[in-house]
Parts: sequence; structure tokens; C-alpha cells
Amino acid sequence: MNNPPAFPNESNAGNIWNDKGMTLRDYMAAKAMQCIAPILYESFDPGTVHERIAHDAYLFADAMLKAREA
Repeated sequence: MNNPPAFPNESNAGNIWNDKGMTLRDYMAAKAMQCIAPILYESFDPGTVHERIAHDAYLFADAMLKAREA
């Protein structure tokens, strides 16, 4: 699975940072989490809901990365 940096080689006033930023997978998971969190938050046990949301967000991200390769 291709997982490139989401924001590579950011610069600040002409100074190039060597940090490649978050991965595209992390970025997609964060975007997916914004959509699924409100839905799942009400549906799961308060003790496990955060882990479930994070897990499901990465499932969505993995599916999006796979779709990019098709």
C-alpha cells in the first residue's frame, strides 16, 4: 500500500524543514474520524468508544489508499 507523506517539505520563511509531516494514511484517518465520530460516539460504550473510532477511522483510510491504487 502506497502511503506517502501528506504534507512533505513544509517551509517556514524560506527555511525548509526536513520533517515529511504526517502520512497520507494519518491524514485520511483524521478526515474519516471527523465524519464517523459523531455517529459512533452515541453507539458504543464510553469506555471503548475512542479506541473504536480510531480503529474504524484507519479502516476507512486503508480503504481510501487502496482505492487510489485502482
